Amino acid sequence: MTLLVAGGDRVDAGKTTFTVGLLAYMDGIGFKPRAGNDFWFDHDDATTALRDERLYGKDAKRLAHASGGDVAPEALNPVHRLWRPAPGKGTGLLGQSGREFLVDRVGDGFVVNGTVSLPDIVRERLPLSDAVVVDSLAELNDQTERRYLPHFRAVAERIRSEDRTVVESYSDIARPIQGIEFDAVAVVEPRRVRVYDGARYAKACEVADNSVHDGTMEKRVEDVVEFLDPAETTTLEPLSKAERDDPEKIADVYEDAYEALL
Repeated sequence: MTLLVAGGDRVDAGKTTFTVGLLAYMDGIGFKPRAGNDFWFDHDDATTALRDERLYGKDAKRLAHASGGDVAPEALNPVHRLWRPAPGKGTGLLGQSGREFLVDRVGDGFVVNGTVSLPDIVRERLPLSDAVVVDSLAELNDQTERRYLPHFRAVAERIRSEDRTVVESYSDIARPIQGIEFDAVAVVEPRRVRVYDGARYAKACEVADNSVHDGTMEKRVEDVVEFLDPAETTTLEPLSKAERDDPEKIADVYEDAYEALL
């Protein structure tokens, strides 16, 4: 069984909390093919990883913990992007205003944005001597073909090889990885989860309009689900921090939602 958890909101939809509870409920392994965090807004999380000469976020760390065993966050999250706010006007290398891409971890290598100055801790702690430096969107797109896609294909193969998997998307992107057939999809947002048949959701992804996101054309969740009626909609109750920190407690509170999905 392979399930997808996507977000109905771009920020703080509750995807990771829902996912780690689901992993505990079904005894599965979680994957987040793409992730990112912000050097400013997620500074503690970013520096914790950087001090160990690593680059990963708290979402992947939570998935690794909930998946059981000795699983490193990087094993579940092959591509991680570090961002930083960019005050003032301008759109930067990826065409986004308000923030700039600093560095990507791609597998165990790195791709660096050559149009910005990196924070000292990033330059000093990450092994960037062999990193690829890109100065334009065209160069980044070329590296996507050369470096990123093979890692996505490899994690897709691993997902297909497991018995019970949950794939968490990023932001409000409808489908974070190609080549995977999902049995069911949970679209999570504050207060509710909408459940969709996986095959119907995949067909809707094919016909939905593209949106520009992070320099590439991708489908957003709301552009996809406008073509679908949910098989079921379940209310999500707010959780305390103690509950959010314990996958088993999340599973207890959200049991009805997980049953609807399964």
